[in-house]
Amino acid sequence: LLNKFSSFSFLVHMRDPNNQLHIIKNLKIAVNNIITHPPQPGAIRKLLHDVVSVSQPAEGLVANVITAGDYDLNISATTPWFESYRECFLQSMPASDHEFLNHYVACMLVVSSSEPDPVEQFLKLSQEQHRIQHSSEYSYPKWFIPNTLKYYVLLHDVSTGEEQRADSIYEEMKQRYGTQGCYLLKINSRVSNRGADEQIPDPWSQYLQKNTIQNQDSFEDYTVVSNKNTDLISDGIDSEIKDGLSNNFKTHPLQLDNPSGSLDSTDYMKASTSLQDSKKSNSGTPHGACLTLTDHDRIRQFIQEFTFRGLLPHIEKTIRQLNDQLISRKGLSRSLFSATKKWFSGSKVPEKSINELKNTSGLLYPPEAPELQIRKMADLCFLVQHYELAYSCYHTAKKDFLNDQAMLYAAGALEMAAVSAFLQPGAPRPYPAHYMETAIQTYRDICKNMVLAERCVLLSAEILKSQSKYSEAAALLIRLTSEDSDLRSALLLEQAAHCFINMKSPMVRKFAFHMILAGHRFSKAGQKKHALRCYCQAMQVYKGKGWSLAEDHINFTIGRQSFTLRQMDNAVSAFRHILINDSKQPPAQQGAFLREYLYVYKNATQLSPDGPLPQLPLPYINSSATRVFFGHDRRPAEGEKQAATHVSLDQEYDSESSQQWKELEEQVVSVINKGTIPSNFQPTQFCLSRYSDNSKFPLAVIEEPITVEVSFRNPLKVPLLLTDLSLLWKFQPKDFSAKHDGEAKEWGMCDEDMVGTEAIAEFLINSEETKV
Repeated sequence: LLNKFSSFSFLVHMRDPNNQLHIIKNLKIAVNNIITHPPQPGAIRKLLHDVVSVSQPAEGLVANVITAGDYDLNISATTPWFESYRECFLQSMPASDHEFLNHYVACMLVVSSSEPDPVEQFLKLSQEQHRIQHSSEYSYPKWFIPNTLKYYVLLHDVSTGEEQRADSIYEEMKQRYGTQGCYLLKINSRVSNRGADEQIPDPWSQYLQKNTIQNQDSFEDYTVVSNKNTDLISDGIDSEIKDGLSNNFKTHPLQLDNPSGSLDSTDYMKASTSLQDSKKSNSGTPHGACLTLTDHDRIRQFIQEFTFRGLLPHIEKTIRQLNDQLISRKGLSRSLFSATKKWFSGSKVPEKSINELKNTSGLLYPPEAPELQIRKMADLCFLVQHYELAYSCYHTAKKDFLNDQAMLYAAGALEMAAVSAFLQPGAPRPYPAHYMETAIQTYRDICKNMVLAERCVLLSAEILKSQSKYSEAAALLIRLTSEDSDLRSALLLEQAAHCFINMKSPMVRKFAFHMILAGHRFSKAGQKKHALRCYCQAMQVYKGKGWSLAEDHINFTIGRQSFTLRQMDNAVSAFRHILINDSKQPPAQQGAFLREYLYVYKNATQLSPDGPLPQLPLPYINSSATRVFFGHDRRPAEGEKQAATHVSLDQEYDSESSQQWKELEEQVVSVINKGTIPSNFQPTQFCLSRYSDNSKFPLAVIEEPITVEVSFRNPLKVPLLLTDLSLLWKFQPKDFSAKHDGEAKEWGMCDEDMVGTEAIAEFLINSEETKV
């Protein structure tokens, strides 16, 4: 209900520790349900897989045409699946102990005004929150500081509750918790069955559409560098769960069509099945049907009151306290520390290289350790966009952690120092990319934590891209591809490919090569559609360059993926290409391709049995060598009758003799016709070929054969066996008895009583043979 209204488009003011006015832009608050167990890694993996597979290029989207050298490439300009993955990845990261960015700052306690004794309920909720935060039985969720801000909310249902009672309870709350610490929120002013003609906008539809796939366990997207949003987290416990407030914070009445209540694996499996359904239903189901526009304003007003009178003053105070602690600690410990150092070492301690520190990544501080307070202050400053102060705190913390050889903490401080330096307004210092490098190396090689390393890479790549440092970004993305996650590797390789094509002088072949690698990893990750898209985009580069083995490989993969996705036409055409290209493959491979083609082709024809006949890629037909012969072929004179003709199919065409016969025939005709040749005379042609005059209709005699000779060539290194060969023909007699000048009447192919055809049972063409 609240998250939709929890971003502020206007500037927000607060005071920094030196009492200077500080401005926050685009503040955003994330309000979550309390979930007392961390998300399961398996469920997060499933979630990320679904987020990527749901996000596909929009239908009918016109791709960007990028011209690079002599290539014109059609490439999708945006990669929404990667953006969804990144957002979801960052939101589903479980909170960890070495950083506080996604630890809770405040907690809203919500009680309904219809409760018999709301004040007692508030007390219970408050104790429950205290128990969750301070008793050892709960290690989750994580809290920012020991004294979490509690904000007491009385929720009043206007349609059913008594307004006076709610007001009087609220008065009592103000006495008890102060006006800054509580709020009376009135909702449901509209009776839902009032005429449907009244249209109230539904601000949740888009919001839920976007968040359907994401779990409720989200935290701030401080990482989306472009819009510099910052969220602060507060947590809601809902008093609806009465029974001694058992540890059942999973179900929530407002999560009717949002399947991802928590990342508990059992819930999640159910959730993911309803993912597609909820995608569909979200667009249709109206949300907040009982809320009027006034109610919307009340919710907005409530979030603003909570932020300006509760949350920000609380943060201001906390930063001030942490700052005071640090100043007093600095004065004392620094001098002591440096004295002992001098005393024991006699001189400056040499900085250790990362490799030497490998064995000590295990140092962990207790939650309230003084060393962590500076990191806490840095994180709070970062969340309220005080990047300069955050940077100097991270920088100091980094030195402390390195001195203690607490490598996990040091990597965290380096990562955030780099991001703070980048986000500082006016960019007073260049982006320290080497900080990120060290952080990634530490997370990956020393702490063996790929999730944190991945977060660093995602952030740093965005920052480098925003500065047009595409080659550095690509190198960074490629470095994190590894065997432990196909999906991550695929997405990072694809982003690297986009970096190569976006460079000042685009690196087209590198783009294509990395798209192929990405396609391969997508395929291993079970993302067939994305795999197919990658291969097709890369094919644009490899096509027609004479790299036939590469082309065969890509076509084969495209064929396979299309077949799995039931895109039969694409599959058939991809396999056709492999067979008609001048293949450089060894015979065994050609045989395999041929079998695959036949299998796919068979499936395709079963799907549409009445479809048009296919164009088979094999064998090649040398069409200019086709001949048509009328009449009986000359039989050998072994007792059989021999056709009285000078023409046979085994004769080569001889233009001289053919000219002689023609002249003889003309002489005969002219003698018969008293010395003139009739205008409609045409010489008899028994055999039509590429040499004969084929502009006139030939004459065929009833009861005599017409022979068609076709020249087949098998380009493969494996023999082809063709069975049941027959010629397709069409017969169109003209009815000359009709008044019009002969009206054509179609006779179908099956009219056997007109023309009979012969079928050849078996026809074998050996490898690379031409045969008629």
